[in-house]
Amino acid sequence: MFGFQEFVLLILVLAVVLVAMGVKSVPQGTEYTVERFGRYTRTLRPGLNLITPIIDRVGSKLNMMERVMDVPSQEVITRDNAMVTVDGVVFFQVLDAAKAAYEVSQLELAILNLTMTNIRTVMGSMDLDELLSQRDKINAQLLTVVDDATTPWGVKVTRIEIKDITPPRDLVDAMARQMKAERLKRANILDAEGVRQSEILKAEGEKQAAILEAEGQRQAAFLEAEAREREAQAEAKATQMVSEAIAKGDLNAINYFVATRYVEALQSIATSPNEKLVLMPLEAASVIGALGGISELAKQAMGRQAQGPQA
Repeated sequence: MFGFQEFVLLILVLAVVLVAMGVKSVPQGTEYTVERFGRYTRTLRPGLNLITPIIDRVGSKLNMMERVMDVPSQEVITRDNAMVTVDGVVFFQVLDAAKAAYEVSQLELAILNLTMTNIRTVMGSMDLDELLSQRDKINAQLLTVVDDATTPWGVKVTRIEIKDITPPRDLVDAMARQMKAERLKRANILDAEGVRQSEILKAEGEKQAAILEAEGQRQAAFLEAEAREREAQAEAKATQMVSEAIAKGDLNAINYFVATRYVEALQSIATSPNEKLVLMPLEAASVIGALGGISELAKQAMGRQAQGPQA
């Protein structure tokens, strides 16, 4: 009786062990591969799964979440023989657990070595200036090449980023000097352009001022000529009136004409720069008489103008 109880207990323990071996709980973000006698049969998804104890076993436990892996620094020789130190980072995700487990050994190491070799290939085909200015192009080329190479492994490379590109110290100093020279060149060009623009504006201002001055002189000359013309017309009119009066035998007109010439002669003598003192006899009565003749002549002219409108 005691032996039968031990046997039943043994059977129960064995059953519990077999059930425990056949029940597999897979956490979220992970997948298990199942092998039967060493051969892959299926993949266990997240959650509670059952396998056949003793016959089946879990082969590989794979992380299905997107992961990041650092690419260590390495030296790269560019197309123009410049030595630079480069490092980066790779983002990848396992999409097919079976391929990732059985198509490649040491998946992360394989992805790392593949990325490093392609970094040397892609960056080695570029000049240093192109290397420093076109990181997006480098990242895109690396992503295309590495993703195509890892597709048979059931892996999707989502992103490759170059973190640092470090040229040698002497090359950095040379680039700094070149950049400084370029900035000085641009500054000199801007200064020269400013001086040139200033000179142009100054010349334009002087040109405009000369035009305005010439225009003013032309206007002044025109006005002066017009004034001389009017003065000449007035003189001609006065001479005509005097001539008509003389023709009629008017002594006042004769006195006006003589007095006018007499006064003009005296004015010329008084304003002459070559004479300091002038002594000459003057007949005041003659001058006063001439002036009286002028006034009489003016009265007669005004009288004729008044009679004209009445007629």
